[in-house]
Amino acid sequence: MADKANTSQGTGAAPAVDSPAAIRNVVLVGPSGAGKTTLVEALLVASGVLNRPGTVVDGTTVCDFDDAEIRQQRSVGLSLASLPHDGVKVNLIDTPGYADFVGELRAGLRAADCALFVVSASEGVDEPTRAVWQECQEVGMPRAVVITKLDHARANYQNALAGAQTAFGDKVLPLYLPAGDGLIGLLSQSYYEYAQGNRRIVTPDRIYADQIEELRGTLIEGIIEESEDESLMDRYLGGEEIDQKVLIEDLERAVARGSFFPVVPVCSASGIGTFELLEVITSGFPSPPEHTIPEAFNPHGVARQGLVCAPDGPLLAEVVKTTSDPYVGRVSLVRVFSGTIRPDATVHVSGHFTSFFGEHNSHEDHDEDERIGTLSFPLGKIQRPAGEVVAGDLCAIGRLTRAETGDSLSDKSDPLLLKPWTMPEPLLPIAVQAHAKTDEDKLGAGLQRLAAEDPTLRIEQNPETHQIVLWCMGEAHSDVVLDALANRYGVTVDTVELRVPLRETFGGPAKGHGRHVKQSGGHGQYAVCDIEVEPLPEGTGFEFVDKVVGGAVPRQFIPSVEKGVRAQMEKGVGAGYPMVDIRVTLTDGKAHSVDSSDMAFQMAGGLALREAAAASRVAMLEPVDLVSVLVPDDLVGAVMSDLSGRRGRLLGTDKVGESRTLVKAEVPQVEITRYTIDLRSLSHGAASFSREFSRYEAMPDSVSAKLK
Repeated sequence: MADKANTSQGTGAAPAVDSPAAIRNVVLVGPSGAGKTTLVEALLVASGVLNRPGTVVDGTTVCDFDDAEIRQQRSVGLSLASLPHDGVKVNLIDTPGYADFVGELRAGLRAADCALFVVSASEGVDEPTRAVWQECQEVGMPRAVVITKLDHARANYQNALAGAQTAFGDKVLPLYLPAGDGLIGLLSQSYYEYAQGNRRIVTPDRIYADQIEELRGTLIEGIIEESEDESLMDRYLGGEEIDQKVLIEDLERAVARGSFFPVVPVCSASGIGTFELLEVITSGFPSPPEHTIPEAFNPHGVARQGLVCAPDGPLLAEVVKTTSDPYVGRVSLVRVFSGTIRPDATVHVSGHFTSFFGEHNSHEDHDEDERIGTLSFPLGKIQRPAGEVVAGDLCAIGRLTRAETGDSLSDKSDPLLLKPWTMPEPLLPIAVQAHAKTDEDKLGAGLQRLAAEDPTLRIEQNPETHQIVLWCMGEAHSDVVLDALANRYGVTVDTVELRVPLRETFGGPAKGHGRHVKQSGGHGQYAVCDIEVEPLPEGTGFEFVDKVVGGAVPRQFIPSVEKGVRAQMEKGVGAGYPMVDIRVTLTDGKAHSVDSSDMAFQMAGGLALREAAAASRVAMLEPVDLVSVLVPDDLVGAVMSDLSGRRGRLLGTDKVGESRTLVKAEVPQVEITRYTIDLRSLSHGAASFSREFSRYEAMPDSVSAKLK
C-alpha cells in the first residue's frame, strides 16, 4: 500500500477521468482545529496541483475561501479540491469540524465513499468525532486515521494513537512510525526521509529496531486476522515469513471493505507522510462502483432497483451543496451516482423534503426541468472547466436556478428521486427583524436563498408572535447566517428577544358587564351585555352559551357578542397573549331600537370580557416540550440536575448502548430557548437532544408576573 515508492506529480490542471474506477471520493472528518484544511493544502502540494501551500492564518488556503471562514480562521462550509495521483483522481471533501456545521459534514459523508478521520497529535479525539465514527461503522464506510500536527509543541504521537485506538477500536493500527524527518514503513522496514522538500528511501537507524519489530508484529497479526486466507494465520504462527506483497493485498482488501483502519502520521508543514497517505487513498480506498447507491424512487414513490455506478446508466445525481452569489448566481456542487452529465443537457430537478421530513422544513416540494449551465471541477473557489462528468465524480453546475441542497437530478424522460440524507434538527431559535424599511423587501429573498443553500436552517414566520424566527444549529451557525445576509445579500437585520407563544385563561369564575354607548349626532351606538366566564379543562377550547331570556339582547346580535368576545380573546386581556379554554355565558343585556348594531355588540362583548378579567385572576399558560437528552452515563446526574433547574419534570431514563443514557423530561419552552448551547457547554459536545411539543400548562405566578 503506502510502502511503495512513489514520485508521481500532478499537472496542476483539473484531473479528468472517463472511468468511475479511477476516482476516489474522500471526506475529511475531525474536530475543529485538527488540521483538515491544512492537510488538504499539503496533499495538493504533494501531487503538484499547488506550488506552495496556503495557510489558515493568512486566509490563503484553497478550501477556506469564504469571507466568513477567512475572518474566523476556521471552516464553516463544505468545499472540494481534486488532485491526480498515480493515475487516480482524488476528490478531497473538506468539512467543518465545529458542531454547528454538522449539516455540512453530513453532506460531505453523503458525497464520499470513504473517510479520513483527522486527529491532532496535540489534542486527541472528541465526542462528536466518536459519534461520526460510529455512524460510519453502521453503514460500513471505509475509514483511515490521519494523525496530524506532529511538529506541534505539545505533540505526542503515541498518546494520540492510543486515544484513537480507544475511541475507534482495536482494528486501528499504524502503518508507519514517525522518526526524525520522515516515517518508517512497518511492512517494508524502510525509512522514507523528507529532507529539504525531497523524499528518499533509506535504511532506518538501528535504534528503532525494537519498536519496528513490536509494531510490525502487531500490524501483521491485525492484517492476517482480516485475511480471507484462513491458512495464513497458522503459517505465520508456525514461523513462516509472509510475503510482503500478500500482506499488502490483504491490507488493501480489508481497508476497502471497512474492517481495518490504517493510521498514517502526517506533518503538513514539512510534507512528511503525504505520499504515504495518497498511496493509502488510491490503493486501499474503494472506487465509487464499490459503494452502494442511495435509495432511489420514481415520482410515484416506487423504489428503483438495479442502479449501478456506470457512465452509460440512467442519469442520477444529487446536489450536496448550493452557493449563491449576487454576481455569479447559483452554483450547485453535485455528486453523480449514475450516468453522465453533459453541458447544455436538460435534466429533471426534484426536491421532495416534505415526503421524507414532514412539513417542518424550509423547502417547498418542486419538480421542474432545467438546462445544465457551465460544468466545472472545483478547486476551492476556482472553477476548472469540465467537458463531461461521469458516474462517481463530483462537479459544479452553474445556473440551476431552482436546484437546492439535497435535490436530485435525473433524465427528464426517466425522473428519479434520491432519498435525502438525514438532516440534523436546528434547535436554537433566533428572532430577527429588518433593521430599516429598505431591508424589509430584501429580507424575504435573502432568507429564501439561504434556506436553499442550507438544509439545517429552518425559517419560521410565527403567526402567533408575528416574529421571523431562524432556527439554527448554534451561535456560530447563526453568526454565519446573519453575516451572509448582511455581506452577501445586503440585508441588515437586528436580533430581538424571542417571544414564546404563551396563552391566557381565567383562574376562576367571573362576571363581566360590557356597555358600549355613544351618541354624536345621527345614529349612535348602543349595546349592553352581561356575561359569566368560567375556566375549562386544558385543550377544551372555547364555548359560548346563550342564556338570554325575554329578548334582552335581540337574536340577531347574539352572534355579534360572541364575535366580539372571540376577537378580544385573540388579543388577550393580560399580557397580550391569546386566551383559551373558557366558557362564556351571555346572561343579559340591553338594546336600542335605533342605535344598536352588530359592531356595537361586538364592542360590548369585548368590554365585558375585559371587565371579567379585571375582576378575576388571569392565569398564564406556557407550552411544554418533551425533551429527550442522549448523554454519556457519567453526565446523567449533571443533566438531570440542570433540567430540574429549568422547572423540568423528569420522566425517567433508558439505557442506550454500552455507555449512554436517554434522559426524558417535560420542560417549559421558555426555559430551553438556548438549551442547545448550554447542553454543549455542560457536556463538552458529548450530549445531544431532541424536543417536541407536548401541551400547554399553567405557568407559576412568580414567573408569569415578570411577563405582565
